[in-house]
Amino acid sequence: MRRLAAAAAFLLGCALALSGVAAEGRSAAPVPVAEVSLAELPREARETIALVRKGGPFPYDRDGIVFGNFEGRLPRQTRGYYREYTVKTPGVAHRGARRIVAGCGSAGVKASGSERLLAPCDAGEYYYTEDHYNSFRRIRE
Repeated sequence: MRRLAAAAAFLLGCALALSGVAAEGRSAAPVPVAEVSLAELPREARETIALVRKGGPFPYDRDGIVFGNFEGRLPRQTRGYYREYTVKTPGVAHRGARRIVAGCGSAGVKASGSERLLAPCDAGEYYYTEDHYNSFRRIRE
């Protein structure tokens, strides 16, 4: 009987702990994101945004894939809402660390997570990272 009571108490404690984590996640305040004007961005970032708005063609195979926002550095949205695009870095032979992350609205949500979004994405919500997702700045136009 003591084992049963101890097990029940343990499970109840786990359930309460998990419900606290879930409640904390739901009530978390939006993450403040710094801003940058479009004119202040590197030329390559402005070129990438122009490609995103017209739907390509994109120079990298991974352009247009879902950005998961797992670290929660951008405002929370439905999976598939955010898509990432490479910003070329002069003198670098690989993709580098610079990206544009675009909020593609319903166009992003309709595409599956593994598909690239090749349609124009002009929801007007763009973020720039130059340090491979460690920090973001929302782009003001």
